[in-house]
Amino acid sequence: MFAAENGLRGDPRLKGISDAITVVPHFPKPGIMFQDITTLVSNPKAFKDTIDIFVDRYRDMDISVVAGVEARGFMFAPAIALAIGAKFIPLRKPGKLPGEVISEAYELEYGKDRLEMHVGAVQHGERALIIDDLVATGGTLSAATRLLERVGAVVVECACVIGLPEVKGRCRLDGKPLYMLVEPRKIENYTLLQQRCFVDSG
Repeated sequence: MFAAENGLRGDPRLKGISDAITVVPHFPKPGIMFQDITTLVSNPKAFKDTIDIFVDRYRDMDISVVAGVEARGFMFAPAIALAIGAKFIPLRKPGKLPGEVISEAYELEYGKDRLEMHVGAVQHGERALIIDDLVATGGTLSAATRLLERVGAVVVECACVIGLPEVKGRCRLDGKPLYMLVEPRKIENYTLLQQRCFVDSG
């Protein structure tokens, strides 16, 4: 669900967060309207409001693990983890973590990829939150959920800053709640169908 549907309708922080995101047309290829969150995290107020909303939601859910999806999930997950007293666990692309790892494959629009996590990073029974910057199809979040559940973690929720309004990814999250702050920003004279969001978090 979107934050506005869960008690934050009319909250000026949501508009500030949305306004701080920059849309870059035709990046990284023609037809894609890239949702650039670097302008969000470089805006101290909007960045703080983003973290505060997540922290207010999760501080009392007894979460001990905040897993961030590479790479843009890393911009938000550590701050949330610190604020709620949880540990941050990076879910990385193949070959980025030293030592023993477990991995989970997932489908991309044009191929496959994997997420990896250190063996022993998460213990059986720990309650986990998964953070990424944007959800469209839900494939990456589904892989992250499967990875954590394979080691016995309880995935409490998946959360993103940006979510497509159709929330097509919800059906691919195995029933896990999905929480999003804002919809993708639009550019005048482009329809939603033309504004395909770039969702590779690499």
